[in-house]
Amino acid sequence: MVAKGDTVYAWASDAACQERGECGGAVTALLTHALKTGMVDAVLAVKKGQDIYDAVPVLITDPAEIAETAGSLHCGTLLLSKLFKTYLDGAANMRIAVTVKGCDAMGLYELAKRNQINLDNVLMIGLNCGGSVSPVLARKMIREKFEVDPDDVVKEEIDKGQFIIVTKDGQHKGISMDELEDEGYGRRSNCRRCKMKIPRQADLACGNWGVIGDKAGKATFIEVCSEKGANLLDAAVKAGAVAKEPANPKGIEIRGKVENAMLKLGDKWRARYFEGLGEGKERLKKIMDDTSRCIKCYACIENCPICYCVECSTKKGYLVEPGQVPPPFMFHLIRYAHISDSCINCGQCEEHCAMDIPNSLFMHALQVDLQEMFGHTPGVDMELPVLALVEEQTERKRLSDTGSDQIFDIFK
Repeated sequence: MVAKGDTVYAWASDAACQERGECGGAVTALLTHALKTGMVDAVLAVKKGQDIYDAVPVLITDPAEIAETAGSLHCGTLLLSKLFKTYLDGAANMRIAVTVKGCDAMGLYELAKRNQINLDNVLMIGLNCGGSVSPVLARKMIREKFEVDPDDVVKEEIDKGQFIIVTKDGQHKGISMDELEDEGYGRRSNCRRCKMKIPRQADLACGNWGVIGDKAGKATFIEVCSEKGANLLDAAVKAGAVAKEPANPKGIEIRGKVENAMLKLGDKWRARYFEGLGEGKERLKKIMDDTSRCIKCYACIENCPICYCVECSTKKGYLVEPGQVPPPFMFHLIRYAHISDSCINCGQCEEHCAMDIPNSLFMHALQVDLQEMFGHTPGVDMELPVLALVEEQTERKRLSDTGSDQIFDIFK
C-alpha cells in the first residue's frame, strides 16, 4: 500500500509497454489500467502526429489506443486544460484521466475555481517538465545549430541540460540548453521563467529525475500526491499492471537537487526578462509600443485557460471602441485586469499571437508583482485570487468613506 507523500520507482509489467514508454512505461500502464477497469471513462493525452513537431490531443476510450501516446514530445506546446472547458463540458458528466505538465495542472485548478471544471471527475497524472520548444523554432534550431535536416529527426529529448536528437540513421547529437538559449533557441520564454517543474497538485507526479542505479532509464520516479493517486497506483500494482519498489534515498536527494537547480534557473530568467521590461512609465511605454501591433484576432483570448466568459468585455462597444485596428489600449488593459492575478504563465497568448507580441511576458510580470503584494499563487490549490475575495458593495462604501482605492490595505 502507498500513501500520500510516498515516493517509488515504478515500471510497466508488460515488456512491450516498457519498450514503448519513456521511462519503463509506468504512466502508459497506469492510464491503461484506469481505463480498462472503469476507474475513468476516458483518457485525455497527447500523441505524435505527422512528426515529432506535431503534438495532437486525443480523447481515448479504447485502452488499446493508449500506447500511441507513450513517449515525450518536447516540441508540442499544447495546453490541455482549456480543452476540458471547450470540448469536454468541464468533465461534468465524464470521469477523465489526463497527463499534465505544471501549466496544464495550474490551468485545471484555475478553471475549477471558476466552476468551469469538475475536478472530482479528473484524475491527473503529473509529468515533470523542464520546458517545451516551439515547433517552428525547433525546426530552425535543428537545421542551423545541429546541421541536420529536421525531417530526418525521429526522436528528441531534454536530458542532463542538453537538447538531444536522434536521426533516422541512428545518429545521436546533443547541445547544451544554455548554449542554445543564449543564442535565442531552446525553450519557450515562458518555460524558462516557469517554477512549476514538478506538478504536485496532480494526483501523481511522475518523471525520470532521481531514478538511479539499475533502474535508470527503465523506471519512473513517482511521488504520490493524493489519495486518488494512491488508489490508482495500488490498484495497478495489485492487478499486476505495474511493478514498484521504494525510491532510492540517494535518488530522492538527486531529484531534489535537479528541481532546485531548475527553480534557480527560473529565477535567473525571470530577473533577466522582467528587468528588461523596466519599471513604471518605461514599462508601460514598452507594453503600449509592443501591443500597438495587435490586429485584434482574439487568439490570445481564445487560447487563455483563464478566459471563460461567454460575453467578453473586450467586445463591448462602450469599453472598447469597435472597428479599430490596432484596438485602443483599453483592449489590453481589460485583459490585464481580468487575468493578471491568475496568470499561470502557460505562454499560449504569446504562442498563438499572429504579431509576435510578448503577451505572456507582460501578463506574467504583472502576476508576479501581484503575488509578491498579496501572497496568492495561482494554480496550486483551490484558493481564490485576492480580488475575488473583495465584496463589491463593501468596497464601494469603503471607497466612499475613505477616498482610498488601495484595496490591498484590508488584507494587512
